Amino acid sequence: MLAGAIFIALLFGLTLYLILIYNNLVALKNNISRNWSNIDVLLKQRYSELPKLIDTCKEYMKYEQETLQKIVNARQSAISATNAQDVVALGQAESALKSGLSRLFALSENYPDLKANQAFNQLQTRITQLENDIADRRELYNESVNLNNIRIQQIPDVFIARVCNFTAAKLLTFSAEEIQDVAVDQQFKG
Repeated sequence: MLAGAIFIALLFGLTLYLILIYNNLVALKNNISRNWSNIDVLLKQRYSELPKLIDTCKEYMKYEQETLQKIVNARQSAISATNAQDVVALGQAESALKSGLSRLFALSENYPDLKANQAFNQLQTRITQLENDIADRRELYNESVNLNNIRIQQIPDVFIARVCNFTAAKLLTFSAEEIQDVAVDQQFKG
């Protein structure tokens, strides 16, 4: 009788433990989705504000069409990658977009009227703020991915993860160029 009660208690304890593991894995998976959604919101805000910045700049920078076109193309690529939730393609598109924006802001130094334009300054400040927010959210997203990927590889979680089809997520990474400091002086050469 005592052995049966002990067996039932152990089985109950094991069941609770497995439920806790499963629930923790679900929470990690949902954190990744939530953090991706947060990045998505910020990216869409930035993408909607970029055309306004470009239109403001077009009036002043008629000879800088190449830079403006690169930003437009990178924006489209980033939107497509975001909609497809393709983390790898988004990293590449974001790198191109960041590079184009850095060049645009550096080129604005050559246009005193543009630099003094209040709309340009407001948009530049807003986009810079969004860039910082996106970087913060990217860090949070990658932390969630990292925690998930570690948990689904550790014993005993790996057994529950395999049975319940929990899979590893991809980190949102950017190219080496994007994480370097912008050499503003180089933007004015050539």
